[in-house]
This record gives sequence, C-alpha cells and structure tokens, in this order.
Amino acid sequence: MPESVPPKRTEKLQLMLDDLEMGAIDDWRFRHRMPSRAAAIRELIRRGLESGEFAEPETDKTSTEFRVVEPE
Repeated sequence: MPESVPPKRTEKLQLMLDDLEMGAIDDWRFRHRMPSRAAAIRELIRRGLESGEFAEPETDKTSTEFRVVEPE
C-alpha cells in the first residue's frame, strides 16, 4: 500500500525578522535538530496553533509591534 503523499506547498510567506528574532529561531532549530529553518518555523507555528495556553493577541498593535522575542 503506498504511503500518503502530503499536499504540494504552493503558497509562499514572506516574513521580515531582525537578527535577534532570527537567532532565536535558529537556536531553537539546532537544539531540536530540525532539518531546515523552514521546518523549524512550521513546527513552531504548529505548536502555537495547537496550544491553548496563550491569551488573545492585542488587536490595536501595528504589524511591526508583534515580535518573536523582545529585545533585552
């Protein structure tokens, strides 16, 4: 019996990050031995979507005010 084939990815997502944010994602990727940056980001998104532990996001913020990590 053939294994199921996942749907083809046809959509691109452009996301601008600063060095601190990119570093946080790359650090997580390497700690968890993810095969690529894209795989790590997909996994982080999946975990976030499945989690019920977060408060609702603020709706009066601009796009640039949403951050992956806060600067120190």
